[in-house]
Amino acid sequence: MKAQPTASHFINGEYVEDTAGKVIECVYAADGSVIARLHGATPAIIDRAFTAALEAQKVWASWLPVERARVLRRAADIIRERNEDLSELETLDTGKAIQETLVADATSGADALEWFSAQAHSLSGESVPLGTDFAYTVREPLGVCVGIGAWNYPTQIACWKAAPALACGNAMIFKPSELTPLCALKLAEIFIEAGAPKGLFNVVQGYGDVGAALSTHKDCAKVSLTGSVPTGGKVYASAAAGMRHVTMELGGKSPMIVFDDADLEDAIGGAMLGNFYSTGQICSNGTRVFVQRGLYGRFLQRLAERTATIRIGDPLDPETHLGPLVSKAQREKVLSYIDKGKAEGARLVLGGDVPSGTLFDKGFYVTPTVFADVTDDMTIAREEIFGPVMAVLPFDDEDEVVSRANATPFGLAAGVFTQDITRAHRVAASLQAGICWINTYNLTPVEIPFGGVKQSGLGRENGKAAMAFYSQLKTIHVALGKVDSPY
Repeated sequence: MKAQPTASHFINGEYVEDTAGKVIECVYAADGSVIARLHGATPAIIDRAFTAALEAQKVWASWLPVERARVLRRAADIIRERNEDLSELETLDTGKAIQETLVADATSGADALEWFSAQAHSLSGESVPLGTDFAYTVREPLGVCVGIGAWNYPTQIACWKAAPALACGNAMIFKPSELTPLCALKLAEIFIEAGAPKGLFNVVQGYGDVGAALSTHKDCAKVSLTGSVPTGGKVYASAAAGMRHVTMELGGKSPMIVFDDADLEDAIGGAMLGNFYSTGQICSNGTRVFVQRGLYGRFLQRLAERTATIRIGDPLDPETHLGPLVSKAQREKVLSYIDKGKAEGARLVLGGDVPSGTLFDKGFYVTPTVFADVTDDMTIAREEIFGPVMAVLPFDDEDEVVSRANATPFGLAAGVFTQDITRAHRVAASLQAGICWINTYNLTPVEIPFGGVKQSGLGRENGKAAMAFYSQLKTIHVALGKVDSPY
């Protein structure tokens, strides 16, 4: 099985290689085979990418918003036309089930490009009367934006960053995760086919050193990172040293609160989607599931029944629900958290091991895992696991659960399941999270802003709010009278 790209990088409208860079092996998580070998960017590659982006950005910013919108819309249409091929590549890149990638990855990227193509027209300022004078504001592009992607949604993340950046008139240099280097290259091809200037969207590969070089480059105007909290802290600090704009979309340990009066099947469905979708590798997952005691026993029983029906297997099989984790190292990390859960006294309801059989021998699989009777001080309730591991915690009343839900340095997402709509809004208002769902979980349509508070990040992706993070205001004061000077 091969997915070897033409070359490692895509710069100025063409594939570029420099074999002096560190070797990057793209491993298919289902069987451990190497499906592509690439090279990380050298300093020469990085400079070449910035040179191309700077030139393209000047041209792109001079285009009318409607002209930029047409390119983004064409790119969205091309992605949809090629969804099957792009979804298969996403599965090879990540190990995620094709059942998911067909509906949640390239298609969501296309949605972002289409929606922000319409927003390109909305970049406008205001006029401010000042007596005989007046002032007006305009929104201008920042310049060259650096996007640094995570490995869980490589196509979607690339589009979530590129769409608002390009709609605002910027250029972008995008570095995928070294674990999933393939999908962004196809997006770069599509932008050229859609009519974008060469150099507008460039892809360079690399490890953390390349990300650091990009985010501290003298021509970098903004850094948009999706990644872990420790990585975000490092990138944020280096960007601040150069007074660069930043968007940080980081991790979390998000709470999902289920009250006694919740619809049981809906709540369990939300909890399963919020813990097992994409093999649990989603930053906003509701991995602390708080269930009120009156529903606790029934919830666990039905949860175990439904979780047992999850089909784990070959991610290219359309019948598979759950594929492998992205890498061997990630599987070992998840298994270590499962061991900690057992050692610290959590009750293992289901899973907690590696599936047996020839199909699973070489891949990076972990069975869907549910722990019950988890307490707030346990490691699995405090640290982000990023795997198919659910922690269920009992609670008694509303004030108690809100306090416990907020007792974390993270604040990305939260969920509330209840039929009492007054309580739903009250609890949602009390939760310290950037996005909160009521009677659903993990829905992230491009029309609404997405991002965290506290250590889960800053800035917003998607929605009209994203446009403000990829543009800057200029104020122009117009004097209509004489200059009144005492000198």
